[in-house]
Amino acid sequence: MRYSACIEWLFAAESPDFAGRIHAAKAAGLDAVEFWRFSNKDIDAVERALRETGLPISSILCEPIAPLTDSTAHERFLDGVKVSLAAAKRLGAPVMIAQAGDEQASISRAQQHASIVKVLKDAARLLEGSGVILALEPLNDRVDHPGYYLTSTEEGLDIIDEVGRPEVRLLYDIYHAAVMGETIEVLDGRLDRVVHVHLADAPGRGEPGSGAMDWSDRLDWLEQRGYAGFVGLEYKPTIGTVEGLLFRG
Repeated sequence: MRYSACIEWLFAAESPDFAGRIHAAKAAGLDAVEFWRFSNKDIDAVERALRETGLPISSILCEPIAPLTDSTAHERFLDGVKVSLAAAKRLGAPVMIAQAGDEQASISRAQQHASIVKVLKDAARLLEGSGVILALEPLNDRVDHPGYYLTSTEEGLDIIDEVGRPEVRLLYDIYHAAVMGETIEVLDGRLDRVVHVHLADAPGRGEPGSGAMDWSDRLDWLEQRGYAGFVGLEYKPTIGTVEGLLFRG
């Protein structure tokens, strides 16, 4: 497995300097880094640290976060895809992460599902030929994101299939799926739709081994079936970041 450090949380206690976390990730033997918003970062410093360490960046967030469930927000989202694509290309990030947004109380779920499919098709046309993939992320609404629309990996996969474009894929978050009570087998026969994976233990969203989730079995399942993308370590360390990485063996 290739591991990418989400440096929003990893190495944050050790290095208040954001670019310094990239150097820390390199020293710890990680394969890549990732972060959320690019708009609140010193991108010059980030770009310089990436160049100095030789580490790739596995993903960034597609900004701004706009509810894909709401058609009135689509223009804002698509404008953001263009801006985010420019940042992704500058940094060499192959994946931009998109979130579906909260459920709209006044709109049926079928309409919201269709709204997500439509805007992702539009986004795919903007990304065509860029080499950058937009990754739709299901989240849990039981602990971390109450009100969020897309909590089902299966529905997320269905959306990807309905979009039917190689520029749009799924981000599979092991932690969020476990909190929702899903097993890894929900990906059976459809793993090729997954472009990126996130990992944290549950409960608590700490490093692997800090909770009670069968994270090792889930990673083994992915590896045995040929998953070749990065596993993003998106967790809140409960101990020192380097000590928490010992789960890799």
